[in-house]
Amino acid sequence: MSMTMTQKILADHAGLASVEAGQLIEARVDFVLGNDVTAPVAIKEFEKIGVAEVFDRRRIALVPDHFTPNKDIQSAEQCKIMRDFAKKHAIEHYFEVGRMGIEHALLPEQGLVLPGELVVGADSHTCTYGAVGAFSTGVGSTDMAAAMAAGTAWFRVPGAIRFVLNGKLGGWATGKDLILSIIGKIGVDGALYRSMEFVGPGLATLSMDERFTMANMVIEAGAKNGIFTVDERTRAWAASVSSRHYKEYAADPNAEYEQTIVVDLDRIKPQIAFPHLPSNVRPADEAEKTPIDQVVIGSCTNGRIEDLRAAAFILKGRSVAQGLRCIVIPATQQIYRQAVREGLVDTFIEAGAAVSTPTCGPCLGGHMGILAAGERAVATTNRNFVGRMGHPSSEVYLASPATAAACAIAGYIVDPSEISEAPQHGIFETASRDRD
Repeated sequence: MSMTMTQKILADHAGLASVEAGQLIEARVDFVLGNDVTAPVAIKEFEKIGVAEVFDRRRIALVPDHFTPNKDIQSAEQCKIMRDFAKKHAIEHYFEVGRMGIEHALLPEQGLVLPGELVVGADSHTCTYGAVGAFSTGVGSTDMAAAMAAGTAWFRVPGAIRFVLNGKLGGWATGKDLILSIIGKIGVDGALYRSMEFVGPGLATLSMDERFTMANMVIEAGAKNGIFTVDERTRAWAASVSSRHYKEYAADPNAEYEQTIVVDLDRIKPQIAFPHLPSNVRPADEAEKTPIDQVVIGSCTNGRIEDLRAAAFILKGRSVAQGLRCIVIPATQQIYRQAVREGLVDTFIEAGAAVSTPTCGPCLGGHMGILAAGERAVATTNRNFVGRMGHPSSEVYLASPATAAACAIAGYIVDPSEISEAPQHGIFETASRDRD
């Protein structure tokens, strides 16, 4: 039977010769993830199961990133549950404050997820790891508990939509703009319980950071997972973070897709997702110049080094608009240190921005940037639902780091080309800078 890339990974991990869309399977997991919101619930369920130990202490990660550094007593208690569990079971990958990062940037950086692996996490944006050719998806805390105990999980095999990428992004367009454009076209349920599989010649022009951003947001189209064809960029990335062996999977030439969507990258412009859905998208150069109160640059979607470089490029030599708050959050300690070494942090501070330790805080309205009634924010995060970043009457507009930085300078929603001429696509990529 011909299978998609996702179906091949699921079949192999289930010990089956083949699987088909809609089939229920039990599959072996390679890695299990939880954070300070979801893991405490999973830990309590794990204890109810009555097993003496986790299936593999090396294949579980506990990352306190949502309300840390702890904002109150309740969040401190949540983290203590994780800390005690990690100590009791000798969990190898427990990341304390000072070592932690935003989970979906941290795990790839640490080489904990590789191509062909099956990863589950009690967080909806676990789908991020599809960028490296893994099957990764969010699960509930009870499923996380079962996976920690047994090393397996139940799945309904998803059907798939194929996205064929042609051409190359230009101007200020980035992977964030590409995925916002796709979500705008298909809607928040356009890929409901489907695998979004990205292929085509244009794929080679996208950096790994751009792929992580895109995979991170497939859940905003309702997808079960997103997955990218493994290519030379993927292999080079994998070799840079880990020496572990991994297995590559590729879709069969005649694999069955429910739909094929062709995307011309040359036509993608900077995008803005207006309240209150990630699909409420329009080009930034066609958007009204709506005044804003806050800009957040960071999150599991866009807190990587390329994102910070793009924002710094816009902000350098300029100042954040009077009365506007601009908050920059590097996604991991390693990214923070790199930003310091490159002078990016100085650029942010000189422009009048605040720079934070890694945290998910403002993205989910937790802390470090809560909006008051009627306030508006442009953010590089992934969701802009009602009340997502604070008061129910506040508004969140989603954008790329370059667009967000441009809005911080202008004080209102603006296309980044109105603030700065765009550099060549790829200039912010690590490999590109290393060659300079």
